[in-house]
Amino acid sequence: APMIDLLAENNVRKEFVEPADFEKIVAALPEHLRDFMRFAYSTGWRRGEISGLQWSAVNRQTKTIFLGRSKNGEPRILPLVGELDRIIERRWQARSIKNQNGSTTLSTYVFHCGDGQPIGDTKKSWRAACSKVGMPNLLVHDLRRSAVRNFDKNGVSQIVGMMISGHKTASVYKRYRIVPENDIREALQKVEQAIEQQKKNRPVRTMTGSSAE
Repeated sequence: APMIDLLAENNVRKEFVEPADFEKIVAALPEHLRDFMRFAYSTGWRRGEISGLQWSAVNRQTKTIFLGRSKNGEPRILPLVGELDRIIERRWQARSIKNQNGSTTLSTYVFHCGDGQPIGDTKKSWRAACSKVGMPNLLVHDLRRSAVRNFDKNGVSQIVGMMISGHKTASVYKRYRIVPENDIREALQKVEQAIEQQKKNRPVRTMTGSSAE
């Protein structure tokens, strides 16, 4: 049998996008893809999970999304807070579809192309937007990694992060936890500053007992 070289661990893709750069990409996307990508960036959900999301899974009263069937085989509940809540409200306003005969129908899908149908291939539009802002190598799947990095950078525990993104195993989740050089530098600087502050605040110790002996 022919020998097949397996991908080494250090060949795992490590691209991610910072929040400011992500907004530049979003601005260059077609209107119907903007909230789709914002949702992906905030949650780390798989593209198929987002494109298949239907209003039957959304509870606007309790502000939650219940994903009964996900790729990892386990149900998930996503609270709608902040940006996620605003995304869902915008999509609720955009659920009405005008047909060619003048009638109006409601899309069953949260994210659609304007015709009520689920969003299909996004590669071409995403590639064009990324190239326009000077980041041609980014993939849509890199938003999943970016979300995990944002969780980790902002103190979200691994178990909670996995519940949001839908990662089933800790080993795969850890592969998405990219720590770039700048973060390492900032961490070292913070530690050094803390140590220096502790030195300054350290009380002066005085000798006790007789020193004349």
